[in-house]
Amino acid sequence: MKIQIWSDIMCPFCYIGKRRIEGALAHFPHKDKVTIEWKSFQLDPNFKASKEDNVVDHLAKKYGKDIAWAKEMTTNVAQTAKSVGLDFNFDKAIMANSFNAHRLLHLAKKYNLGDALKEQLLKAYFTDGKDVNDLNTLSELGQAIGLSKEAIENVLHSDAFSEAVEKDIAIAQQIGIQGVPFFVFDNKYAISGAQAEETFLQALEKTWEEGDFEKEFILDANSNEASCDIDGCD
Repeated sequence: MKIQIWSDIMCPFCYIGKRRIEGALAHFPHKDKVTIEWKSFQLDPNFKASKEDNVVDHLAKKYGKDIAWAKEMTTNVAQTAKSVGLDFNFDKAIMANSFNAHRLLHLAKKYNLGDALKEQLLKAYFTDGKDVNDLNTLSELGQAIGLSKEAIENVLHSDAFSEAVEKDIAIAQQIGIQGVPFFVFDNKYAISGAQAEETFLQALEKTWEEGDFEKEFILDANSNEASCDIDGCD
């Protein structure tokens, strides 16, 4: 069984959703026969960060709210993250465009290291306060999961995998993905948002029992909650 997951490194619910699908897989008896393929998605492809940018100010400006509201929002998301064992440090987060990180993920996917790099990138942004658009940082993260420095630099100092990132985003538009994370199970069932582990486990069991591959998938849990889109996170 293959699970395709569209997500962005800048999306807090994408990290939470990663933990929840992992939790569901831990209780799935056929987990060794499940592969996860990470697909690229950018919440703000035109974003250009400056040194003055920070998450709280960005949220307040984006939603037209005050700083107190934005701080409460990040506190609530951080509490949700703690419920799945994650430490979010929004005060340390360095806002960045995620395109280069997505390109590097496609390199990692060639060597079956996509999941490992995805974890490193999410942790770097949400927990460690690292700039995930900094080429040195990306190189360090890539080498930490086993990619060669030469292969990483060949990608980062060229436009390699740009088309692959753009293709993932185009497919997302074609199938109507409006927010991430977005999970597609064997191209048959889809779940939108970082839903409960039980919801993911039910989708795993249902897909496995039916077995047959279908071209058209059914949106099994269509919710705008626990997800992020171009307008922000809910």
